[in-house]
Amino acid sequence: MNTILSPSILSVDFTNLQQSIDIVNRSEADWLHLDVMDGVFVPNLSFGFPIIESVAKTTQKPMDAHLMVIEPDKYINRLRDLGVSRVTVHYEACPHLHRTIQAIQKAGMKAGVALNPHTSVPLLTDVITDLDLVLIMSVNPGYGGQTFIENSCPKIARLKALIESQHASALIQVDGGVNFETGRRLVDSGANVLVAGSFVFSSTDPVDTISKLKQL
Repeated sequence: MNTILSPSILSVDFTNLQQSIDIVNRSEADWLHLDVMDGVFVPNLSFGFPIIESVAKTTQKPMDAHLMVIEPDKYINRLRDLGVSRVTVHYEACPHLHRTIQAIQKAGMKAGVALNPHTSVPLLTDVITDLDLVLIMSVNPGYGGQTFIENSCPKIARLKALIESQHASALIQVDGGVNFETGRRLVDSGANVLVAGSFVFSSTDPVDTISKLKQL
């Protein structure tokens, strides 16, 4: 099975947002990744609901929302109403994680949980069978274009072992520093879904770059 590719629009020129959406629409990308940051959980602001609403009007790809925010439960129903298909929240931001997972799924969306680089895989043991997706951050969240954290590959292998041991079905997604070289190693370690932003949109041919990432 080809790798699932979810290009992130975090690094695009927002004065030409429609051009970037058109590129993703023409490509073999499977999803469109939305990095939503609140400036509190992470030290940066990205974009909010007006941008997501604009994207929803023209994207032909399922929207894959990654909430780097405190109190993500407040946004679940609004994301559903905009047509988002997957919502990933951070383990570190959810004191009642199981309740949040249930709320996302009750709203009709797939539920994911993201782990920061310092957060250990075994912390998901009691919810892994409830999850549709686990997102491993291979950089510290908050900014695009960061250097890949090498511990990400063994961490993915540990997550894959947990999923298999619990007979769970969660996909493993990775976000941060993804390129052809790191992407190959991530897939070999067990990743199913790659998120790539600056590597895709700074390339001379983003459509071709997406195609090649899917073949890893």
